[in-house]
Amino acid sequence: MDPPVVDPHAIDPAAPGSPGNPIPRRAARVILINRDGRVLMFRGLDPGRPDVRYWFTVGGGIDDDEPPAAGAAREMREETGLDLAPESLGAPVWHELMEFPFDGRWYRQDQDFFLVRVDDWDVTYDGFDAIERDSIDGHRWWSVEELETTQEEFYPPELPALLHRLLDA
Repeated sequence: MDPPVVDPHAIDPAAPGSPGNPIPRRAARVILINRDGRVLMFRGLDPGRPDVRYWFTVGGGIDDDEPPAAGAAREMREETGLDLAPESLGAPVWHELMEFPFDGRWYRQDQDFFLVRVDDWDVTYDGFDAIERDSIDGHRWWSVEELETTQEEFYPPELPALLHRLLDA
């Protein structure tokens, strides 16, 4: 008889990727707003908790030596098909440090958010990598009011207040 499989994180709370020792990660995200003031968000799931669905902005992890604007532009191209030069994104409009679980591991993500406005955009998933294809099952353009009243989970939770600030500027 084979021995039972034991989660190493349950044994050692300081193991890399455990809640006590999250994996550091840099990210760049894009708040992509259309002419109607709606923000593009993807609906995803955590493979480690496939019954949990949540919404999040365009973007993702960047390499250690990748400037945030370059990472944001790359992620936007890969996830939406919209190809903009990194310098056209300007400076980040918000910064966040967050911790979250994904596929059984914990991450501490240091992320910059960039604002991009478009008239309209037909999103394509052609640039998705394997993880994105397995964990993203849709997208939607959300109004601020819809985000403020939805019962669905979305990230960052501060997004409605941030959108009010950005759209009123």
